[in-house]
Amino acid sequence: MEQRNSPSLMWIYPVMLLLAVGLLVWGIYLMAIHHEQQTILAAGSVSVLGVLLAWVLALNLQAAQDEKAAHLQGLAGSIETKLQNVHAVLNQISEQQLISERAKAIAFRESEREALRRAIAEETAHKDWDAAMILVSEMETVFGYKQEAERIRQEIGRQRETDVRAHVSDGMAAIDKFCRCEQWSLALREADRLMLAFPGDPLTQRLAQDVEIRRQNLKRQLLEAWNESVTRHDVDGAIEILKQLDTYLTPAEVEALQDTARQIFKDKLMQLGQQFAIAMKNHHWGETVKLGEAIMAEFPNSRMAQEVQEKMALLRERAAAPEAAKAI
Repeated sequence: MEQRNSPSLMWIYPVMLLLAVGLLVWGIYLMAIHHEQQTILAAGSVSVLGVLLAWVLALNLQAAQDEKAAHLQGLAGSIETKLQNVHAVLNQISEQQLISERAKAIAFRESEREALRRAIAEETAHKDWDAAMILVSEMETVFGYKQEAERIRQEIGRQRETDVRAHVSDGMAAIDKFCRCEQWSLALREADRLMLAFPGDPLTQRLAQDVEIRRQNLKRQLLEAWNESVTRHDVDGAIEILKQLDTYLTPAEVEALQDTARQIFKDKLMQLGQQFAIAMKNHHWGETVKLGEAIMAEFPNSRMAQEVQEKMALLRERAAAPEAAKAI
């Protein structure tokens, strides 16, 4: 802007010089006509000299400004050139970096895939199926190996299924053992554990129901055996079955069997009493003592138990000295 405006102001100096020269000529003219009029001549001379000096100074200043502007322009051009060079270098570095990253990605792609395969194998060996599946998905999405990922996914699924089947089989074997031993609470606990451990497996979801079905089936069999024993008047068999049935019966079922059970125990007491009397009559003191102890243990509140207890001291004495007892 200054370089364009400064030359436009230089016209002032020629105009001023013309005016000063005109004043000088006018002074000379007056000096020639009137010898005593020197003031205008002096003023014209000073004006000419002043204008010339000012013009020279203005020219020097203009030259200095032009030189400075040229220097600044050159400096700006140099800076712009350097900035362009720097920009070009930065672009080159960026391109080289991008190429380097791509080269490294290509170079390490196979090694990274191998590392991912090893990681999948380790998680599979540890039976951490969910972690293994996540790594397989990463192989598919990051590296794009869809076919290999699908193959590994199917293999993991087969291994997982085999492992689940083994655990479920072991658990079902334990449940079967508990059921055969009539340890129903342990069987149900194992069934619940398997159901929580393998919620998606159809076999585990009905294990608790199967345990209850087996329990009800055994209860039904015991009731049938109880009825058969009562019908046959098998007192000992009926009592054994009744003891086994005790943990299966509801209060209502106990009440329904109460009268029959009382009669069975009454028959058992009478049976023991008869055996006790026969053994004592035949002087089988050892057997008599055993029968007496059985009566007192199984029917402690009965009148027969009280009568037997009154005789037990003598019976034990005779059982301890069989030969002396025979002599009596």
